Amino acid sequence: MNFTALYGNFCNKREIERRYASLEEKCRAAGPSTAFYSSPGRAEILGNHTDHQAGEVIVSALSCDIVAGVAKRDDGVVEICSAGFSPIRFSVKDTTPKDGEKGRSASIAKGIVAALRAKGYEVGGFSAYTDSTVFRGAGVSSSAAFEVLVAEICNDLYLGGRLSKTEKAVVAQFAENEYFGKPCGLLDPCGVSYGGLNRIDFKHPESPVVERLALPKGYALVLVNTGGSHSGLTEYYASIKEEMSEVARFFSKKTLREVPYFLFLDRVNRLREKFGERAVLRALHYFDENRRVDLAAKALKEGNVSCFLEQVSRSGRSSVAYLQNAFVPGSTVQPILLALALSERIVKDGAVRLHGGGFAGTILAVLKEEETAKYLSEMKKVFGDKNVFLARLRSLGACRVK
Repeated sequence: MNFTALYGNFCNKREIERRYASLEEKCRAAGPSTAFYSSPGRAEILGNHTDHQAGEVIVSALSCDIVAGVAKRDDGVVEICSAGFSPIRFSVKDTTPKDGEKGRSASIAKGIVAALRAKGYEVGGFSAYTDSTVFRGAGVSSSAAFEVLVAEICNDLYLGGRLSKTEKAVVAQFAENEYFGKPCGLLDPCGVSYGGLNRIDFKHPESPVVERLALPKGYALVLVNTGGSHSGLTEYYASIKEEMSEVARFFSKKTLREVPYFLFLDRVNRLREKFGERAVLRALHYFDENRRVDLAAKALKEGNVSCFLEQVSRSGRSSVAYLQNAFVPGSTVQPILLALALSERIVKDGAVRLHGGGFAGTILAVLKEEETAKYLSEMKKVFGDKNVFLARLRSLGACRVK
């Protein structure tokens, strides 16, 4: 098994082998043969809350992952067991959502199967045992990693690999929107499904334009889990999409991508009277963020590191000031702002920004490799050893390992 393609040249092969051996042992009772699948976390480099408005993003897959040992079943039952969680069990012929499942992993698995069956695909059962190094509820998209994992298991076991990376992302988004109950866009599942570092344009969401990029040499990514969780914050997360969509509907459009920028600026007074200043500011963030993605992608291709870092920094400032998703309104619990403030005092050559959905969770730092040791040390003093880590980019998306 080539672990470096999944976890990088400096991975702990002994520990990884232990993970896979443990899963194989658990699978032995479920079936005579075991297949292994890996689905990564993701890092949002740029494009905060633009994907649900058909916007543009830069996203990367990470070497943290959910690994599943899987045995095929012939009784049409899907059973997924994860340490610390209640087992998921349902028939592929009955994917009707049940009371109390919304917001739980069972709803995601059902949603994936339901989406595939709605598209005319015949899928069957399997038993899966999972192990995850993607920390939950803190911005590296454990939910998308799980969604795309289930989609890839079905794709490999029953569909002969027919699903494209985009199709897997689309069914994952359906499961999260319609079954899990969170109004996410396509950034997360596409980052997980495609792997690598990519600029993605969602102007046409079901056929996005994907362009491969490369992180500047000599720079590293560090993620800091500030200790907050996205659990229970869906209403705040959803308000961003709804307010942006309200502005779009004012112009008789479905998304802000369809609204001409000059026309938006011309109607600012009417918009603030109708929806309030926050909705206008969030729309401004959307338009500016798309431009930042374009500038950053161009800078990466031209080797203009300072321009790239400036766009990342501006994105972070815009998320705090315009998008206003750094903390729950009115709350004195503000770990993201504390992490950003401390980071700005430590990082000399790099950029920091809020990462992911916001209101709790994670920040991202892009910094010179020689700065990482000091940064890791200082941030761990505040947020704990297990919550600050060097993020290795991963070239492969969700896939069968062996």
